[in-house]
Amino acid sequence: MSKRNSQAAKSAARERIRAQQEAERKREKRKRATIVGVSIVAVLAIAGGVGYAVMQSNKPGHWEAAADEKLVKPANSTGKNGTTVVIGKDSAKKTLKVYEDPRCPICASFEQTVGPTVEKDVEDGKYKIQFIGATFLDRNIPGEGSRNALSALGAALNVSDEAFLQYKKVLYSADVHPSEQDDKFKDDAVLLKAADKVPDLKKSAAFKKDVKNGTFDRWAIEMSKTFDDNKDGVEGTPSFVMDGKQLTAPGSKNAPSTVEDYKTAIDKALKG
Repeated sequence: MSKRNSQAAKSAARERIRAQQEAERKREKRKRATIVGVSIVAVLAIAGGVGYAVMQSNKPGHWEAAADEKLVKPANSTGKNGTTVVIGKDSAKKTLKVYEDPRCPICASFEQTVGPTVEKDVEDGKYKIQFIGATFLDRNIPGEGSRNALSALGAALNVSDEAFLQYKKVLYSADVHPSEQDDKFKDDAVLLKAADKVPDLKKSAAFKKDVKNGTFDRWAIEMSKTFDDNKDGVEGTPSFVMDGKQLTAPGSKNAPSTVEDYKTAIDKALKG
């Protein structure tokens, strides 16, 4: 091989090596760019996911949103926000305030035991009752059954006073009222099934629509505030107040839970 050919071969070899090295550098560059791109996409995806999760966590729940909805006052209610619910004969001189939470098991026990006595007293015109609904158990346990049941009671009140009283009686009955830890009143289907026991509600398409649409959800929130802001010193349910004084069982600071104790307490309040 001539010296000239030898130099040409070496030059060609060097060119091939240079080209190979350049190609390798380009491959490495593309590889790094791909890795960086994937990493950026992954970071953005994570950031987007976190952002979405934060957005969802900050999104108001149904009852928070309901507080800003238009207030619809039930028929047969009075007062600024329709939260004054008084039932009884106009001739009755005194009014008994009845504080109850729909999920309250003690309220259910009272209604099952003493409820018929209160009902008869109201029918006889001994006194009127003013219902004040509470929903503090939704905060304490927690849940939303108290608010949802209270909204349904508003829908029943919108039908009639009598439908309201009958429905309240059904919700507190032994075969319908849940345990304190069971939030089944959050389910509209449960509330509507219970309403079938009240003839005027069973045949009322408007009642069913109001329960399903949450027509009185805002009203339930406002009613709950009436309990929270009460000036009677009431902190729990059931509680009963007449002429600014809480009714208690003899020798106790608790509300009466038997017919005998209730009669003693209400007779004393009516005379006072």
